[in-house]
Amino acid sequence: MEQHMDLLARKSRKRKAEEEAHVIPTFFLDELNQDLLERVLSWLPASTFFRLRSVCKRWRSVVTSETFRVACSRIPFREPWFLMVDQDLDHSIAFDTSERNWKSVGHQSCIPQSRSCKPVPVSASGGLVCYRTDSGKFIVSNLLTGSCREIPPAGHGGESHALQAVAMCSTPIYPSSFKIILVSGKSPNLAFRVFDSMKSTWEDEVMLAQKAGSSSDSHVSGDEIIYFLSKAGDVIATNMQRSPSKQYSSVLITEDGEQVVYFLSETGTIVACNLAQKAFFEYPRLLPIYLEYSIDVVECNGEMLVVVLSEFLESASLRVWKFCEESHSWQQVAAMPPSMSHEFYGQKMDINCTGCQDMIFICANSSECSRNIMLDMAAGEWVELPKFYVNGKAKEFTSAISFEPRVEATV
Repeated sequence: MEQHMDLLARKSRKRKAEEEAHVIPTFFLDELNQDLLERVLSWLPASTFFRLRSVCKRWRSVVTSETFRVACSRIPFREPWFLMVDQDLDHSIAFDTSERNWKSVGHQSCIPQSRSCKPVPVSASGGLVCYRTDSGKFIVSNLLTGSCREIPPAGHGGESHALQAVAMCSTPIYPSSFKIILVSGKSPNLAFRVFDSMKSTWEDEVMLAQKAGSSSDSHVSGDEIIYFLSKAGDVIATNMQRSPSKQYSSVLITEDGEQVVYFLSETGTIVACNLAQKAFFEYPRLLPIYLEYSIDVVECNGEMLVVVLSEFLESASLRVWKFCEESHSWQQVAAMPPSMSHEFYGQKMDINCTGCQDMIFICANSSECSRNIMLDMAAGEWVELPKFYVNGKAKEFTSAISFEPRVEATV
Protein backbone atom coordinates (compact mmCIF):
# COMPACT_ATOMS: atom_id res chain seq x y z
CA MET A 1 0.00 0.00 0.00
CA GLU A 2 2.80 2.38 0.94
CA GLN A 3 4.59 1.57 -2.32
CA HIS A 4 1.40 2.32 -4.27
CA MET A 5 0.97 5.68 -2.49
CA ASP A 6 4.62 6.54 -3.11
CA LEU A 7 4.21 5.73 -6.82
CA LEU A 8 1.15 7.97 -7.04
CA ALA A 9 3.02 10.77 -5.28
CA ARG A 10 5.95 10.53 -7.69
CA LYS A 11 3.58 10.58 -10.69
CA SER A 12 1.79 13.61 -9.24
CA ARG A 13 5.08 15.48 -8.75
CA LYS A 14 6.18 14.57 -12.28
CA ARG A 15 2.87 15.75 -13.76
CA LYS A 16 3.09 19.01 -11.82
CA ALA A 17 6.66 19.58 -13.00
CA GLU A 18 5.59 18.96 -16.61
CA GLU A 19 2.69 21.40 -16.26
CA GLU A 20 4.95 24.06 -14.78
CA ALA A 21 7.41 23.56 -17.63
CA HIS A 22 4.66 24.42 -20.15
CA VAL A 23 3.48 27.54 -18.33
CA ILE A 24 4.48 30.69 -20.22
CA PRO A 25 6.04 33.15 -17.79
CA THR A 26 4.06 36.37 -17.50
CA PHE A 27 5.57 39.83 -17.58
CA PHE A 28 4.36 43.41 -17.72
CA LEU A 29 5.22 45.96 -20.38
CA ASP A 30 6.61 48.19 -17.65
CA GLU A 31 9.30 45.56 -17.05
CA LEU A 32 10.68 46.14 -20.56
CA ASN A 33 13.50 48.57 -21.07
CA GLN A 34 12.70 51.75 -23.01
CA ASP A 35 14.05 50.47 -26.32
CA LEU A 36 12.00 47.25 -26.26
CA LEU A 37 8.90 49.10 -25.08
CA GLU A 38 9.10 51.50 -28.01
CA ARG A 39 9.56 48.62 -30.46
CA VAL A 40 6.48 46.84 -29.07
CA LEU A 41 4.34 49.99 -29.16
CA SER A 42 5.44 50.78 -32.72
CA TRP A 43 3.56 47.69 -33.94
CA LEU A 44 0.24 48.84 -32.49
CA PRO A 45 -2.41 50.25 -34.86
CA ALA A 46 -1.94 53.92 -35.67
CA SER A 47 -5.17 54.86 -33.89
CA THR A 48 -3.59 53.91 -30.54
CA PHE A 49 -1.15 56.80 -30.99
CA PHE A 50 -3.87 59.16 -29.74
CA ARG A 51 -4.32 57.07 -26.59
CA LEU A 52 -0.67 56.65 -25.57
CA ARG A 53 -0.66 60.02 -23.82
CA SER A 54 -3.38 59.01 -21.37
CA VAL A 55 -1.95 55.65 -20.22
CA CYS A 56 0.92 56.79 -18.00
CA LYS A 57 3.85 59.21 -17.88
CA ARG A 58 6.24 56.69 -19.37
CA TRP A 59 4.02 55.95 -22.34
CA ARG A 60 3.37 59.65 -22.80
CA SER A 61 7.12 60.19 -23.15
CA VAL A 62 7.17 57.62 -25.97
CA VAL A 63 5.01 59.91 -28.12
CA THR A 64 7.78 62.50 -28.40
CA SER A 65 10.68 60.04 -28.45
CA GLU A 66 12.88 60.17 -31.55
CA THR A 67 13.83 56.50 -31.18
CA PHE A 68 10.12 55.58 -31.14
CA ARG A 69 9.66 57.35 -34.48
CA VAL A 70 12.64 55.42 -35.85
CA ALA A 71 11.02 52.18 -34.68
CA CYS A 72 7.76 53.19 -36.41
CA SER A 73 9.59 53.88 -39.67
CA ARG A 74 10.76 50.26 -39.71
CA ILE A 75 7.20 48.96 -39.91
CA PRO A 76 6.84 47.92 -43.56
CA PHE A 77 3.30 49.24 -44.04
CA ARG A 78 0.27 50.59 -42.20
CA GLU A 79 -3.35 49.86 -42.99
CA PRO A 80 -4.52 52.93 -44.94
CA TRP A 81 -6.88 55.63 -43.74
CA PHE A 82 -9.20 57.44 -46.12
CA LEU A 83 -9.50 61.18 -45.47
CA MET A 84 -13.07 62.18 -46.29
CA VAL A 85 -14.16 65.45 -47.93
CA ASP A 86 -17.70 66.81 -48.04
CA GLN A 87 -19.32 69.55 -50.12
CA ASP A 88 -18.29 72.21 -47.59
CA LEU A 89 -14.65 71.09 -47.99
CA ASP A 90 -14.61 69.90 -44.41
CA HIS A 91 -11.94 67.20 -44.09
CA SER A 92 -11.72 66.23 -40.44
CA ILE A 93 -13.13 62.68 -40.70
CA ALA A 94 -11.22 59.59 -41.79
CA PHE A 95 -12.13 55.94 -42.25
CA ASP A 96 -9.70 53.57 -40.52
CA THR A 97 -9.46 50.34 -42.53
CA SER A 98 -7.62 48.48 -39.74
CA GLU A 99 -10.46 48.94 -37.24
CA ARG A 100 -13.19 49.47 -39.87
CA ASN A 101 -14.61 52.57 -38.22
CA TRP A 102 -14.68 56.35 -38.53
CA LYS A 103 -12.08 58.55 -36.87
CA SER A 104 -12.02 62.23 -36.08
CA VAL A 105 -8.72 63.69 -37.27
CA GLY A 106 -7.89 65.87 -34.30
CA HIS A 107 -5.01 67.78 -35.86
CA GLN A 108 -6.92 68.93 -38.95
CA SER A 109 -7.36 72.27 -37.15
CA CYS A 110 -3.60 72.92 -37.46
CA ILE A 111 -4.15 73.74 -41.14
CA PRO A 112 -4.79 77.49 -41.56
CA GLN A 113 -8.14 78.25 -43.15
CA SER A 114 -10.97 80.75 -43.20
CA ARG A 115 -14.52 80.89 -44.49
CA SER A 116 -13.36 82.44 -47.74
CA CYS A 117 -10.34 80.17 -48.20
CA LYS A 118 -10.44 76.49 -47.30
CA PRO A 119 -7.41 74.45 -48.35
CA VAL A 120 -8.39 71.40 -50.37
CA PRO A 121 -6.59 68.06 -49.96
CA VAL A 122 -5.25 67.18 -53.40
CA SER A 123 -2.65 64.45 -52.85
CA ALA A 124 -0.98 62.27 -50.24
CA SER A 125 2.03 60.03 -49.79
CA GLY A 126 3.04 57.94 -46.81
CA GLY A 127 1.86 59.75 -43.71
CA LEU A 128 1.66 63.20 -45.33
CA VAL A 129 -1.31 64.94 -46.93
CA CYS A 130 -0.89 67.84 -49.37
CA TYR A 131 -3.45 70.67 -49.47
CA ARG A 132 -3.83 73.45 -52.04
CA THR A 133 -5.24 76.92 -51.42
CA ASP A 134 -7.08 79.19 -53.87
CA SER A 135 -3.94 81.32 -54.14
CA GLY A 136 -1.89 78.36 -55.35
CA LYS A 137 0.01 77.72 -52.14
CA PHE A 138 0.50 74.19 -50.85
CA ILE A 139 0.33 72.97 -47.26
CA VAL A 140 1.81 69.62 -46.26
CA SER A 141 0.68 68.12 -42.97
CA ASN A 142 0.85 65.01 -40.82
CA LEU A 143 -2.69 64.81 -39.43
CA LEU A 144 -1.66 62.45 -36.63
CA THR A 145 1.04 64.64 -35.11
CA GLY A 146 -0.14 68.07 -36.22
CA SER A 147 3.15 69.01 -37.92
CA CYS A 148 2.52 71.38 -40.80
CA ARG A 149 4.54 73.18 -43.48
CA GLU A 150 3.49 75.83 -45.98
CA ILE A 151 4.94 75.57 -49.47
CA PRO A 152 5.16 78.73 -51.64
CA PRO A 153 3.37 78.83 -55.00
CA ALA A 154 5.29 77.43 -57.95
CA GLY A 155 5.26 80.88 -59.52
CA HIS A 156 6.14 81.19 -63.19
CA GLY A 157 6.09 77.96 -65.10
CA GLY A 158 4.36 75.35 -62.97
CA GLU A 159 1.13 77.34 -62.70
CA SER A 160 1.55 79.72 -65.62
CA HIS A 161 -0.66 77.34 -67.63
CA ALA A 162 -3.76 75.37 -66.68
CA LEU A 163 -2.91 73.05 -63.79
CA GLN A 164 -3.83 69.48 -64.68
CA ALA A 165 -2.55 67.30 -61.84
CA VAL A 166 -0.84 67.37 -58.46
CA ALA A 167 1.13 64.33 -57.31
CA MET A 168 3.22 63.65 -54.23
CA CYS A 169 5.89 61.11 -53.30
CA SER A 170 7.85 60.28 -50.16
CA THR A 171 9.79 57.38 -48.68
CA PRO A 172 9.73 55.80 -45.17
CA ILE A 173 13.55 55.73 -45.27
CA TYR A 174 13.63 59.54 -45.08
CA PRO A 175 10.38 60.51 -43.28
CA SER A 176 11.09 64.24 -43.60
CA SER A 177 11.70 64.07 -47.37
CA PHE A 178 8.92 64.51 -49.93
CA LYS A 179 8.32 65.88 -53.41
CA ILE A 180 5.32 67.65 -54.97
CA ILE A 181 4.87 67.25 -58.73
CA LEU A 182 2.72 69.60 -60.82
CA VAL A 183 1.60 68.78 -64.35
CA SER A 184 0.28 71.77 -66.29
CA GLY A 185 -0.64 72.92 -69.76
CA LYS A 186 -2.87 71.32 -72.39
CA SER A 187 -2.12 68.54 -74.81
CA PRO A 188 0.16 68.53 -76.72
CA ASN A 189 1.89 71.22 -74.64
CA LEU A 190 2.29 69.59 -71.23
CA ALA A 191 5.01 70.31 -68.68
CA PHE A 192 5.88 69.36 -65.11
CA ARG A 193 7.61 71.00 -62.17
CA VAL A 194 8.87 69.50 -58.90
CA PHE A 195 9.20 70.86 -55.36
CA ASP A 196 11.96 69.12 -53.37
CA SER A 197 11.52 69.41 -49.60
CA MET A 198 15.21 68.71 -48.97
CA LYS A 199 16.21 71.66 -51.15
CA SER A 200 13.11 73.67 -50.15
CA THR A 201 12.71 75.01 -53.67
CA TRP A 202 10.84 74.47 -56.93
CA GLU A 203 12.92 73.04 -59.74
CA ASP A 204 12.77 74.43 -63.27
CA GLU A 205 9.82 73.52 -65.44
CA VAL A 206 10.37 70.61 -67.85
CA MET A 207 8.43 70.24 -71.10
CA LEU A 208 6.95 66.84 -71.98
CA ALA A 209 7.15 65.36 -75.48
CA GLN A 210 4.18 63.43 -76.83
CA LYS A 211 4.85 59.76 -77.50
CA ALA A 212 3.97 58.29 -80.86
CA GLY A 213 0.75 56.32 -80.87
CA SER A 214 -0.90 58.54 -78.29
CA SER A 215 -4.67 58.52 -78.79
CA SER A 216 -4.82 62.30 -79.03
CA ASP A 217 -2.97 62.04 -82.35
CA SER A 218 -6.23 60.97 -83.96
CA HIS A 219 -8.42 63.59 -82.29
CA VAL A 220 -9.25 66.89 -83.91
CA SER A 221 -9.24 68.75 -80.60
CA GLY A 222 -8.48 67.78 -77.04
CA ASP A 223 -10.72 70.55 -75.74
CA GLU A 224 -13.99 69.29 -77.19
CA ILE A 225 -16.76 68.52 -74.71
CA ILE A 226 -19.33 66.14 -76.14
CA TYR A 227 -22.89 66.17 -74.82
CA PHE A 228 -25.64 63.60 -75.30
CA LEU A 229 -29.33 63.29 -74.46
CA SER A 230 -30.21 60.59 -71.94
CA LYS A 231 -33.43 58.56 -72.11
CA ALA A 232 -34.82 60.71 -69.31
CA GLY A 233 -34.34 63.79 -71.46
CA ASP A 234 -31.38 65.15 -69.48
CA VAL A 235 -28.37 66.63 -71.26
CA ILE A 236 -25.22 65.01 -69.88
CA ALA A 237 -21.57 66.00 -70.46
CA THR A 238 -18.97 63.28 -70.74
CA ASN A 239 -16.49 65.17 -68.54
CA MET A 240 -18.63 65.58 -65.43
CA GLN A 241 -17.82 68.25 -62.87
CA ARG A 242 -15.19 66.95 -60.49
CA SER A 243 -15.18 67.40 -56.74
CA PRO A 244 -12.70 70.20 -55.83
CA SER A 245 -10.52 67.66 -54.03
CA LYS A 246 -10.37 65.53 -57.19
CA GLN A 247 -9.89 68.33 -59.68
CA TYR A 248 -6.12 67.81 -59.73
CA SER A 249 -6.03 64.23 -58.53
CA SER A 250 -3.49 61.85 -60.00
CA VAL A 251 -1.76 58.54 -59.47
CA LEU A 252 2.02 58.36 -59.08
CA ILE A 253 3.55 54.94 -59.75
CA THR A 254 7.16 53.81 -60.08
CA GLU A 255 7.53 51.51 -63.09
CA ASP A 256 10.93 49.96 -63.86
CA GLY A 257 12.55 52.60 -61.67
CA GLU A 258 10.81 55.47 -63.48
CA GLN A 259 8.08 57.66 -61.98
CA VAL A 260 4.88 57.95 -64.01
CA VAL A 261 2.04 60.36 -63.20
CA TYR A 262 -1.42 59.30 -64.41
CA PHE A 263 -4.34 61.72 -64.47
CA LEU A 264 -7.73 62.22 -66.08
CA SER A 265 -7.86 64.76 -68.90
CA GLU A 266 -10.71 67.20 -69.44
CA THR A 267 -12.22 64.91 -72.08
CA GLY A 268 -12.14 61.78 -69.91
CA THR A 269 -9.03 60.11 -71.34
CA ILE A 270 -6.13 58.80 -69.24
CA VAL A 271 -2.80 60.62 -69.61
CA ALA A 272 0.50 59.08 -68.46
CA CYS A 273 3.47 61.40 -67.88
CA ASN A 274 6.83 59.63 -67.58
CA LEU A 275 9.00 62.04 -65.58
CA ALA A 276 12.25 60.20 -66.33
CA GLN A 277 11.67 60.06 -70.09
CA LYS A 278 10.12 63.55 -70.12
CA ALA A 279 7.28 62.30 -72.30
CA PHE A 280 3.53 61.71 -72.06
CA PHE A 281 1.12 59.22 -73.58
CA GLU A 282 -2.66 59.45 -73.90
CA TYR A 283 -4.47 56.12 -73.64
CA PRO A 284 -7.39 55.16 -75.89
CA ARG A 285 -10.86 55.67 -74.47
CA LEU A 286 -12.32 52.80 -72.51
CA LEU A 287 -15.82 53.07 -73.97
CA PRO A 288 -17.50 55.02 -76.76
CA ILE A 289 -18.12 58.60 -75.66
CA TYR A 290 -21.88 58.23 -75.42
CA LEU A 291 -21.51 55.35 -72.94
CA GLU A 292 -19.11 56.92 -70.45
CA TYR A 293 -20.86 58.37 -67.44
CA SER A 294 -18.26 58.90 -64.70
CA ILE A 295 -14.63 57.83 -64.51
CA ASP A 296 -11.63 58.01 -62.16
CA VAL A 297 -8.04 56.78 -61.93
CA VAL A 298 -6.67 54.88 -58.92
CA GLU A 299 -3.52 53.09 -57.79
CA CYS A 300 -3.81 49.53 -56.53
CA ASN A 301 -0.87 47.29 -55.64
CA GLY A 302 1.50 49.45 -57.66
CA GLU A 303 -0.67 49.46 -60.79
CA MET A 304 -2.84 52.08 -62.48
CA LEU A 305 -6.49 51.07 -62.64
CA VAL A 306 -9.54 52.93 -63.93
CA VAL A 307 -13.01 52.86 -62.36
CA VAL A 308 -15.95 53.54 -64.71
CA LEU A 309 -19.64 53.96 -63.90
CA SER A 310 -21.80 53.65 -67.03
CA GLU A 311 -25.42 53.05 -67.97
CA PHE A 312 -26.52 50.57 -70.60
CA LEU A 313 -29.68 48.57 -71.32
CA GLU A 314 -31.78 50.04 -68.52
CA SER A 315 -29.14 49.36 -65.87
CA ALA A 316 -25.93 50.77 -64.41
CA SER A 317 -22.59 49.02 -64.07
CA LEU A 318 -19.49 49.92 -62.11
CA ARG A 319 -16.35 48.22 -63.37
CA VAL A 320 -12.59 48.36 -62.83
CA TRP A 321 -10.26 48.23 -65.84
CA LYS A 322 -6.56 47.65 -66.45
CA PHE A 323 -4.64 48.53 -69.60
CA CYS A 324 -2.86 45.60 -71.28
CA GLU A 325 0.30 46.78 -73.02
CA GLU A 326 0.60 43.59 -75.09
CA SER A 327 -2.83 43.85 -76.71
CA HIS A 328 -2.95 47.64 -76.40
CA SER A 329 -6.47 47.42 -74.99
CA TRP A 330 -8.40 47.73 -71.74
CA GLN A 331 -9.27 44.59 -69.80
CA GLN A 332 -11.87 44.30 -67.05
CA VAL A 333 -10.45 43.15 -63.70
CA ALA A 334 -13.45 43.67 -61.39
CA ALA A 335 -17.17 44.43 -61.56
CA MET A 336 -19.62 45.46 -58.87
CA PRO A 337 -22.44 42.92 -58.38
CA PRO A 338 -25.43 43.99 -60.50
CA SER A 339 -27.65 43.98 -57.40
CA MET A 340 -25.53 46.87 -56.03
CA SER A 341 -24.80 48.82 -59.20
CA HIS A 342 -28.39 48.73 -60.47
CA GLU A 343 -29.35 51.15 -57.67
CA PHE A 344 -27.23 53.80 -59.44
CA TYR A 345 -29.33 53.69 -62.60
CA GLY A 346 -30.97 57.03 -63.40
CA GLN A 347 -29.42 58.68 -60.34
CA LYS A 348 -26.89 60.82 -62.27
CA MET A 349 -24.22 59.44 -59.97
CA ASP A 350 -20.68 60.82 -60.04
CA ILE A 351 -17.86 58.67 -58.66
CA ASN A 352 -14.65 59.89 -57.03
CA CYS A 353 -12.23 57.11 -56.16
CA THR A 354 -8.91 56.52 -54.44
CA GLY A 355 -6.82 53.42 -53.94
CA CYS A 356 -4.17 52.10 -51.57
CA GLN A 357 -2.50 48.68 -51.40
CA ASP A 358 -5.22 46.23 -52.53
CA MET A 359 -8.23 48.42 -51.68
CA ILE A 360 -10.26 50.87 -53.76
CA PHE A 361 -12.48 53.42 -52.00
CA ILE A 362 -15.43 54.77 -54.02
CA CYS A 363 -17.52 57.83 -53.18
CA ALA A 364 -20.68 57.76 -55.30
CA ASN A 365 -22.82 60.91 -55.18
CA SER A 366 -25.86 62.48 -56.72
CA SER A 367 -28.34 65.13 -55.68
CA GLU A 368 -30.47 62.40 -54.14
CA CYS A 369 -28.05 60.01 -52.44
CA SER A 370 -24.49 59.40 -51.29
CA ARG A 371 -22.73 56.04 -50.94
CA ASN A 372 -19.28 55.02 -49.71
CA ILE A 373 -18.11 51.67 -51.04
CA MET A 374 -14.86 49.79 -50.49
CA LEU A 375 -13.56 47.14 -52.88
CA ASP A 376 -11.06 44.55 -51.66
CA MET A 377 -9.34 43.56 -54.91
CA ALA A 378 -7.57 40.57 -53.34
CA ALA A 379 -10.78 39.04 -51.97
CA GLY A 380 -13.07 40.43 -54.67
CA GLU A 381 -15.42 41.81 -52.02
CA TRP A 382 -17.59 44.92 -52.42
CA VAL A 383 -18.74 46.43 -49.11
CA GLU A 384 -20.91 49.49 -48.57
CA LEU A 385 -19.67 51.34 -45.49
CA PRO A 386 -21.98 52.44 -42.70
CA LYS A 387 -23.04 56.06 -42.60
CA PHE A 388 -21.23 58.58 -40.43
CA TYR A 389 -23.70 60.62 -38.39
CA VAL A 390 -23.33 64.14 -37.02
CA ASN A 391 -26.11 65.32 -34.70
CA GLY A 392 -28.31 62.50 -35.93
CA LYS A 393 -27.84 63.37 -39.62
CA ALA A 394 -25.84 61.22 -42.05
CA LYS A 395 -22.77 62.99 -43.44
CA GLU A 396 -22.43 62.97 -47.22
CA PHE A 397 -18.87 62.79 -48.53
CA THR A 398 -17.98 63.76 -52.10
CA SER A 399 -14.50 62.23 -52.22
CA ALA A 400 -11.67 60.68 -50.23
CA ILE A 401 -7.87 60.66 -50.26
CA SER A 402 -5.89 57.67 -48.99
CA PHE A 403 -2.83 57.95 -46.78
CA GLU A 404 -0.82 55.78 -44.42
CA PRO A 405 -1.10 56.99 -40.82
CA ARG A 406 2.58 57.29 -39.89
CA VAL A 407 3.65 59.23 -36.81
CA GLU A 408 7.28 59.34 -37.95
CA ALA A 409 6.52 61.41 -41.08
CA THR A 410 7.60 65.01 -40.50
CA VAL A 411 7.63 68.21 -42.52
